Amino acid sequence: MSEQRSKIHLVMGGRVKDPRGIEFENLKEIDLVGVYPNFEEAEEAWRDKAQRTVDDAEMKYVVVHLHKLLEPDLPEED
Repeated sequence: MSEQRSKIHLVMGGRVKDPRGIEFENLKEIDLVGVYPNFEEAEEAWRDKAQRTVDDAEMKYVVVHLHKLLEPDLPEED
C-alpha cells in the first residue's frame, strides 16, 4: 500500500498592477486566504473570494500548488 501524499495548496489574492498578470501591487496587503489539503477545497475557497471581487478587475485571487514547489521532482498522480 503506497503512502498518500498531501497535495497542499495556498489560496491568496490582492490588488494587481495589471489585470492580465499576477504582479501584486503591495505584498504587505496580500490576502492570505488559507492553506488547503487538496485542490478541491482550495478551489472552493478561491471561487468564494474571486466571486466577491468579480467587479474589481484589479483584484485577483490565485491557487498556488505548494506541493509542486516543495517537492518538484515527484511524479504527478491522479
